[in-house]
Amino acid sequence: MDQEAFTGKIVVGVDGSRASIEALKKARTIAVPLGAQVVAMACWSFPQVYGGYVAMGVEDYEKEAQGILEESLSRAFGPVVPEDVTSRLLCGPPRDLLIDASRDADMVVVGRRGHGGFAGLLLGSVSSACVAHAHCPVLVVHAPEEG
Repeated sequence: MDQEAFTGKIVVGVDGSRASIEALKKARTIAVPLGAQVVAMACWSFPQVYGGYVAMGVEDYEKEAQGILEESLSRAFGPVVPEDVTSRLLCGPPRDLLIDASRDADMVVVGRRGHGGFAGLLLGSVSSACVAHAHCPVLVVHAPEEG
């Protein structure tokens, strides 16, 4: 990497899946020797509203997403999150927010939930969008094999 262009930031998309937990671990493995910061990013949004009716309990979406982010960090790193890992909770579509975050990142790391067989060769919509549109390199991490 060109030293002048190095921002020292690796953004990780976190959704609570096993693949995103693995993405957090891989991102930190890459970040440590580079002296980079890992930014664990979770996204949430309100459900679609139809005909002017608002669903009951929509105020809990942000709280639920925060819980998923905190649990993901705990599953990846244990009870004490390393100092070089920070978290961000943003409201909006994950694909758009991750692509926007890629503008000032050295790398975006996302997980891919594999389905095995032919379907397992395909990327999901968020990982595909990041690969196609991010402004920095993208690492797509597979969920660890069951076993």
